[in-house]
Formats: sequence, C-alpha cells, structure tokens
Amino acid sequence: MCTPISLLNRARDYLVMFRVWAVGRCLHRGALHRGALNRRALHGGAQHGGGVNRDLVMEQLSVCAGEDQLLEVVGKNKAKLTVNHVGRAITMLWRFQKERPEILRTVELIRSHPQFLSLRVLAENKIALMDDSVLVDMLYNVLRLNVEHHDSLVQQLVSEAWLRLDRFSLPSLSKFAVCLGDQHLNQSPLMGQITEIVSQKLSSINNSRVLSTLMISVSSLASSRLRDALVERADLLLDDVNPARYNCPRRVVQFLRNSRHAHRPLLEKCNRIFLNNIHHMDAENIGIIMGLYQGLQFQNCDFRLAAKQRLQELVDSSTDPVSFTKLFVALGPMAGEDTRERLESTALLLAEEFNAQQALAIIDTLEEIQCRNLSLIHKIASILNKNLHVYKTVEVARVTQSLIFLHYQSPDLFTKLRNIVVKFLQDTVFPYEVTMLSRVLSMLPHPRPDDVVMSKVDAVLPQCNLNDLNTIAMSIAKWVQIDPSYRHSTPSKYVRQLQTLNRCGHSRLQTAKRLDLLLEELRYITGEWFDEMLLEETMVTLRRMEDQISWSNVPELAIFLTKTGHLCPPLLDRIADVIIKDISKIHYSATYATLLPFAVLNYDPPGVDEMFEVSIEHIKPHISSFDPHLLVLLAYALAVADCFPEELVREIFSVDFLSKLDAQLEILPDALNMRIRLRLMELNRAVCLECPEVQVPWFHERYCQQLQKRGSTSPVQQQVHRMLGEVLGGINCAKVAVVAPYFYTVGFECILDRHHKPIPYCDSSQLQISDFGKVRWESNSPGQDTMELPPGQDRKELPPGAQRVAVDFLDSKSFCKNSRHMKGEAVMRKRHLEILGYHVVQIPHFEWNSMELSTQDAWKEYLKKKIFTDLP
Repeated sequence: MCTPISLLNRARDYLVMFRVWAVGRCLHRGALHRGALNRRALHGGAQHGGGVNRDLVMEQLSVCAGEDQLLEVVGKNKAKLTVNHVGRAITMLWRFQKERPEILRTVELIRSHPQFLSLRVLAENKIALMDDSVLVDMLYNVLRLNVEHHDSLVQQLVSEAWLRLDRFSLPSLSKFAVCLGDQHLNQSPLMGQITEIVSQKLSSINNSRVLSTLMISVSSLASSRLRDALVERADLLLDDVNPARYNCPRRVVQFLRNSRHAHRPLLEKCNRIFLNNIHHMDAENIGIIMGLYQGLQFQNCDFRLAAKQRLQELVDSSTDPVSFTKLFVALGPMAGEDTRERLESTALLLAEEFNAQQALAIIDTLEEIQCRNLSLIHKIASILNKNLHVYKTVEVARVTQSLIFLHYQSPDLFTKLRNIVVKFLQDTVFPYEVTMLSRVLSMLPHPRPDDVVMSKVDAVLPQCNLNDLNTIAMSIAKWVQIDPSYRHSTPSKYVRQLQTLNRCGHSRLQTAKRLDLLLEELRYITGEWFDEMLLEETMVTLRRMEDQISWSNVPELAIFLTKTGHLCPPLLDRIADVIIKDISKIHYSATYATLLPFAVLNYDPPGVDEMFEVSIEHIKPHISSFDPHLLVLLAYALAVADCFPEELVREIFSVDFLSKLDAQLEILPDALNMRIRLRLMELNRAVCLECPEVQVPWFHERYCQQLQKRGSTSPVQQQVHRMLGEVLGGINCAKVAVVAPYFYTVGFECILDRHHKPIPYCDSSQLQISDFGKVRWESNSPGQDTMELPPGQDRKELPPGAQRVAVDFLDSKSFCKNSRHMKGEAVMRKRHLEILGYHVVQIPHFEWNSMELSTQDAWKEYLKKKIFTDLP
C-alpha cells in the first residue's frame, strides 16, 4: 500500500526501476556490470562470485531514488545497520528534501515515519562510534529534518560534540556552530568556547565559506578586537573568492549587520560581488541583501537599480505564494506606480493561498509602501486574524503596528490583539519584549493599562537600556493622556513610574564606561522625555568619555549631536581635532556625517578652515564613487557652512550626474525622495546666489511653484504684522509672506526711502485680506513691486536710495536647544536675502516673548530699533 511519500515520488521510482530493468536486459548473462549489481542489490538478491568485503546494505542505500525506497531498505536491514549506514541514510533523506522546492518538501511525513524513528534510535545508540565529521553531519541533518531540539538524539549529539570540540576540523567546527544557532544557542557557554577557538585559529582559516559561517555564529559574542580581526581576515579571503559565488559575501554582510558594524570598505567589496551576480539571484536572496543593507544604513544606488531591474524580470514567473511573497517584499518598496498596482492585484488573487508567515510579510510591506488598497488590506487582515494563535510575540507586535499604520478599522480584531498583547506582557521576562509590547499596547484603542501591566513594566526598568527607557516613557505619556483622571491631575502610578524611569536613565548614564556602547543606545532615541530629562546628563557623560572619541566613532557621535540640536563646543572641538588628525582613516562616505553638526549648528571650531580643507581634499578623489543622493546632501551641508568646492559643484550640476540622480530618486523611499529634491533645489539656489562665476543655471522654477502652498499665519505673526503697521504708519506699508527671487518666502517686507520713510504698497482702499489672514494686493496697485517674479526678470526699480527690508520672525527651530545660538540654515537665509538686496531684520522668539516686551509700546519701540538701526 502506497504511503503519502510514495505518491510524490512514484513517477521517479518507476523511471529508475525501468532503467535498471532495461540495463539488465541488455547485458550478457555472465557480465558483472554495475547496473545489474545495483538492480539485484535493490531487490535484496544474493550476490555470488563478488568480493567478500562488499557492503551490500550500503549498495542498496546508494541506489535508492527516493525516501520510500530508502526507508524500505532500512526496515529490511535494521539488524545489519552500522553507524555508516545510519549516517548515509539520514544524509540521503535530507538530500532528497533539499533537491525539491520548499513547497513540495515532505519533512513532516518523514519525521513521523516508523522507519525514521528506528534510524533515530539506532543513531543515538551508535553516537560513540561516529567519527567527528559523521557526528556533526548527523546533528546538522536531523535538525533540518525538524527533529525537536529537546529530542534525546539531538541532546546526545550536542553533548558528544562538546566533548570533542577542541579536536574538530575547522569545517566541522563551522557546521557545528550552525547547528547551535539553529537551536538558539548563540550566546551559550558552548558558543563561547567556539568563539575562543576561532580567535586562536583565525590566522589558519583559509576557506571563505568556513570563515563566513563562523563569523555569523560568533557575532553576538565576539569582542570588538575579534570583530575587527574577523573583518580583516574576511577582507583578505574575499579577494580570492569565486566571483560567481555570492553566499560567502552575503554571510559577511550578515555578520556586519549582527555586529552593528558598517565597515564601508568591506561592504563595498561585497557589493561588487553582488553586482556581478545580480542577474542570477532570485527574489529571496535580493530581499535578504537589501534587508541587511537597510539594517546597516548602507544605501548603494547601483545595487538597488540593478536589483529593481532583476526583480521586474521575475514578476511574470513569480506566480505561486512562496515566490510571489518574496518578490512582493523585495520589489514593492522600489516599484513604480504601475508595477505596484500590478503586484497588489496579484496579491489579492493569491491571498487565499497565503499562510501565516506569508501574510505577515505582505502586511509588513503594505505598511512600508503606505498601501491604500482597502480590498487587499482587508483580505490580508482576515488571514492574520485566523492565524493570530500561531504568531510569536514579535510577530503579534508587527501585525498590530502594521494594521494601525494602515488605518485598518476593526474594533473586534483590535480587542483580540489587545488581549493577546496583554497576555504576552504578563508572561514575558525579557526587557526588550516588555518594551516592544508596551509600545504596541499604547498604540491600540483604549490603551489604558491595568496594574499587572504596570507592575511588569516596573520590574524590567532597571534592566532596560536608554532606548528602551525612552520607548517606555513615550508609552506612559500616551497612557497618561488617555486616563480619564488626567484632566484633574496626573495619576500617582504614572508619576512614580516616570520618576523610576528618570532614576534608571540617570543611573545608566552615570555608570556608562564605553562610548561605543553608549552611542549604540543613543542611535534611535528621540522624543520630549529624553530631551527634557536626560539630554543634559548625556552631554556630561559624553564629555566624561571625551578621550574615547576616535576616527571610528566620530561619525556616530556627530550624527547624535546633529539630531539633538544641542551645541556642545568641547565635543565639537574634539571631533574637529580627530578629523584633522585622522581624516585618512575615515571613510570618504562618512565625511557628510562628520561635517554636518558644524554646518547645522553653525559652529566654527579652532582650525575650522583646516578642518573643511582636509575634508574636501579627502573626498575629491572619490566624488564619482558617492551615491548621488549622499553627494547632494554633502554639498548642501557645505553650502550651509558657506563652502562651495568647485569640483563638487560642477559634478552635481552635470547632465550625467543629474540623470543618475533621477534614476536613484525612483527607488528611494518617498520621504527621502522629497528630502533630496528639496536639498537639490536649495543647493541650486545657494550656488546661483553665492557662486555666479560657476554659471550654474537656476532650473527649479517649476518645482518651487509646485511646492508653494498657502497656510495660515500664527497668532504671533499676526501680532507682529499689527505692530509693524503702527510703527510704519499703516498696515499697507508692510507686505506679508512675500515670495522673493529664488522663492525665498519673507515673513514681512517693507520699503524705506532714502530718508528711511516707509513707502506704502497701495492705498488702504485697495488693501484686501485673504482667507488665511494674509494681505493681498491687486496686481495693478501703484506701489506693487515684482519680487515674486522669477530670476532673470527685472523687478520694479526702487526710488533712488530706497531700501527693501525683510522682517523675519525666528521660532525655536532656528536656534540650538540649549542656547540662543542661531543655526546654520537661518544664517544662510540671512546671507542670501542680503545678496538679493534686503536689509534683514531677524526677530528671535525669545526676545519677542520676553518679559521686557510685555506692552504695546515696548513692542513698537523694539521694532523701531530693529528696522531703523544700521540701515545703509
């Protein structure tokens, strides 16, 4: 009677049996041909006249063409099976499975087969007889055949391997390390011992496959010294790797991702190998590499463009749920509108066939591309709903977040998710899971937590890192706002928890000893709680670790200082010293990050000219190697700092570069796409105004017109406008929201004659007020100027000696957080308006809202001094 396995293999079995029969018929009766021997061995017949040392059982196993035949041989020869027979049988079982597409594998059927159970018992009884390679292969194969990690066979194999660990060959060691990873033993003492062996024998590892496998296995335990040694060794071995093989460099990138160490030279070497093989990759491998790049914040334009082209070639052939899901995840975020609609339509057709994991991958991607296909979202949500019982903690969190971000409406489903999240919260003991689940719980409707949840959060706070503490603080802030008693006073339970958060945060900063680890915790921190409670203490801690600042961590520190907007001259001075001293060690692509805080925070350290000079000289030989979008960001940062390297400007505004940038913009996320377009416009404007000798044309006219939008004025701006009207002798002497040449929007504009008397724009009878509270003038008004005309067109001439005055109100975003020091963009804006012929008056928010200016007369006197002082 046929088993389920034989149903899948019947065609192959018949073909093999026919070939054996045909060969036997064609041979001479006395011939001892190999095919005849195999045929007789397969049917269990006795062999006469052969060598006395022949292994008939091994011969029978060797000619098996499928699982059924092999397990039948096992069943007939149980008493004869040696350790080699058992090893060969299990190896062949996994080989049969590996050769099939994943969807056609029958691992569960094999695992439940009686003869496979016999093999496991025999293997366990013969462990002591196995040589090292057979022992490791046995463990590797049974794990791939889904034998449980707690099974006695697996436990005995691991124990025996541990006893032999020091004598393992490097290939066996790497394979055993993979097995430990499969069992989630990456941080076990056993893996620690493997890490020590790798450290001792690193110089003797000459096989890139062995090395890259070991790198992944020990990544969570490797010290920074061993990490650097592994990177150096991998860099050396990749020079000799077969250019048609990309698995080794992929594992190297995986190691870098696990280690959170974006070693740019090694990444670029791996990337070149990937580019050479992109046309042979499938969607799964492309998706894996892109995910690793994203985790390392490594953007490579050439790879993404090549990947997009390759993935589009695979669209027509990806018609089953497995291949389509991998294609959708990889291509969806990069696809154009037409391709994306096609992918969504196919996903809707295949939705009923998606399993739990495929539906999870689809919903993650729908969130990433901000999908608005309601039919698809509802369909995937229904599949998720049916499979909630199989999802793990992290997966439930992903489901919840995606559905909320996609604005999915289902009170019943969200109630169900809330109950699951609370249950997970009550059961977990891991701080990162408590943090993640708390954040998800605060996103759900009616997120008020019960006492059990609050107790669990309290219990893990002392174990949380700074990023976790910040996440929990944001969750508590949401809980406070939703609590009904919040309108009267903040409930004491939240106050106590916030106080504990503050204590834990300060304690963690005060006990921090390693700058690299601290920067890792600070990498993704944002929010009011951190800014208000920990930012000052963080700066004190960073200054305490000032001697640890080096070329390797300068980019990360610079990014943090830029993000916080906190001006700390001692830290910036130290960064500048490191740049000047060790610029040759800093990767050219990190120049943008290292220079950014000096531009954004408008800080000139001692030796500022030397710092910018050495940095520019460092990047010049690599200008053509930059990703286009990164080169635009770098050039803009330099422009803010009033620095315009001619080579850089000419490269960016060349036709070839702009064409490459256009191609890259199509594959960037929408938010980054918009940011790069804006920065290119601002760079174009800065070059036109400050470097006319370069003769770069202004080509952002249409873009700026599309970007313009009306908006309402704030109460403060309306107040300033009224005060200006009184100071200048009439509201018609001050024009609101003027669009200057190159599309700078000036808050208020007025014109003073040679005697510093205001010139009205129009008669008060012609003055109109728009819907947004802005003043609007008729186009034929006598005093109408033509500031809003684009560059290249003449503006109306001012009377001799007259002066345009721009009055800008500067809010808190224009200043550093901890001081009244003006940021670089506000300084550049003033510089540009002065080039356009304005006398610029800047009104800082802290002056306008100060106690000194608390009366109408004080405000008017303040404006008079600002406008009429220092006029030319």
